[in-house]
Amino acid sequence: MTDAAAFTPTPLSEILENCAYLDDWQDRMSYVIELGRTLPDLPEEKRTADNKVQGCASQVWLVSHAAEGADPVLTFEGESDAHIVRGLVAIVLSIFSGKKASEIAATDALDLFGQMGLIEFLTAQRANGLRSMVKRIQDQAAVRLKG
Repeated sequence: MTDAAAFTPTPLSEILENCAYLDDWQDRMSYVIELGRTLPDLPEEKRTADNKVQGCASQVWLVSHAAEGADPVLTFEGESDAHIVRGLVAIVLSIFSGKKASEIAATDALDLFGQMGLIEFLTAQRANGLRSMVKRIQDQAAVRLKG
């Protein structure tokens, strides 16, 4: 398994293209699960209460790393114990990891999930969890922008 800190997410453009090609929800969910399988396991010491995302029905952990500067580049690690949610984590990392804090704050991730044709197939609990993940990442970016 790949080291979580060295993980390079699947490019967002590739995910958008693949989702556009997939015709039905079962194929899209299979693809989401496949993306989750590419996600390395988070080391046990990073699966802490501070890194756990509140508002998710399954367990989700997100860890952020920021470069120095007024508008730092942030990278993220993440994991979930549920297959579909793990795939959603992989997509969230593709959207946000490696971006400047200002870009993260301005990104409409839920719109991107809509473009992928995934939002309408998520249960209410998973959609709430997704919103919680996005909010946590954007809140971390906002904190970095304030210095």
